[in-house]
Amino acid sequence: MHVDGAPGAQGDQRSAKPRERVGSGHRDSVARARAAGRDARRAMPRREQADYTSHRRDVVDILEQQQRTRLPELAPVRIGRMLESPFAFYRGAAAVMAQDLSRAKVTGQIVMACGDAHLANFGFFASPERRLIFDLNDFDEAYPAPWEWDIKRLAASVWLNGRNGSHTEDECRKATQACLRGYRTAFQQLYRGTAADRYYFHVDADLLRTTKAMAGRHIREESTKARRRTSEQALTRLSSRTTDGEPRIIDQPPIMRHPDVMDLALIEHLAGKYRSTLRADTALLISQYRLVDYALRIVGVGSVGTRCWILMFEGPAGEPLFLQAKEAGKSVLETHGGLAQPAGPIADSLVTHGEGSRVVGAHRILQAHSDPFLGWISGVEGPDGHVRDFYIRQFRDMKGSFRLAELDVDESVDYGALCGSMLARAHSQSPGSAFIAGYLGRSDTFDEAVAAWARAYADQTEQDFEHLRQAVLAGRIPAEFGV
Repeated sequence: MHVDGAPGAQGDQRSAKPRERVGSGHRDSVARARAAGRDARRAMPRREQADYTSHRRDVVDILEQQQRTRLPELAPVRIGRMLESPFAFYRGAAAVMAQDLSRAKVTGQIVMACGDAHLANFGFFASPERRLIFDLNDFDEAYPAPWEWDIKRLAASVWLNGRNGSHTEDECRKATQACLRGYRTAFQQLYRGTAADRYYFHVDADLLRTTKAMAGRHIREESTKARRRTSEQALTRLSSRTTDGEPRIIDQPPIMRHPDVMDLALIEHLAGKYRSTLRADTALLISQYRLVDYALRIVGVGSVGTRCWILMFEGPAGEPLFLQAKEAGKSVLETHGGLAQPAGPIADSLVTHGEGSRVVGAHRILQAHSDPFLGWISGVEGPDGHVRDFYIRQFRDMKGSFRLAELDVDESVDYGALCGSMLARAHSQSPGSAFIAGYLGRSDTFDEAVAAWARAYADQTEQDFEHLRQAVLAGRIPAEFGV
């Protein structure tokens, strides 16, 4: 696998020299990438990572641009959710930040980036072996991009979440620097092993109990809740039986509702296309289930307005299986970050089959373990005549997350460090990412610089939040609260 932009991505030459030399050169590639990272400090000193310059842009205009491809009736819901707090605004403003990041100086190293690596996009979920693990869990915006973009988005989210929890600025700095230190030290540790070691590395939820601050209520409570979130639990909460005994999803407008016109045969046809993108074992498993109902469901903050469906299947013994089909548009890193369509083997495999394929591919690259039900559908024509792509995954299968607003100072430090280390694991999957380890080094210079940047961007986010609030008060853009 290869990511465009990594050392050696352009102009690889096959040598006619003896095989031993080719092998030796390959073995030295990590050392060369590390050295290139150290050399990059001259062109982009680590202290300069602290520099933040605000640029004139209209936040409301950016959000309205995104809304043009979304369900118009849900636009006020999205804005209402973003106005719950500056941190909630930040969650929904990935496009705004992508535009800001595109104007910043970077080292030039490209990785397969998450694109939306904030604190709320980490959490628990089930591995295929039914073990509970902790990792990144949202890849709608994933795209090959500068590695700094992800770590800066994560760092700023730590600072904002601290303010959201009424922490002091010194406490916010402490947690943010812990996140950055976690990222840096994890990179050094990961590159002590092999590429296979980095690939297999994961964090089991049970191991998190050993962390000092989070070992108490959060790990026990949230992991226990996550283990209870199964299709069986969803059946009791989301559905009922009709008079003829058929299961049916319960409408909960506006959160969950059936479409005005139901076409089960069309959805069954699309489910067949989805099965063709699965591994043979999972495809065979799901072939034993029949689709019985589907409904539109509002999800998240930034995703509100995209078309997201809950699909309800029933197995041969009457057992339920809930899947989520989520619309996949272009990544904001491409549309607002100004990144050109990437080239290279990894990028080619991501975009060849559409945006749903891109999201699924990013899941599989960046997560240590991915949902075996991950698949996609391309070229779905809607009633408005527009063609869209979707990706599909299990719904609420042992998923869980921390209640971020309740984290105290010590817990914020622990959680920030944990998320930083998991982002490092994700970035280390990209060939040539030893460049990052070389650039970061062993001192805290990078940590201090990006923490200063994160504080400046937290200030920017609060200004943007207020700008949006004033736009709502002035009637420029509608908002619906409490949904």
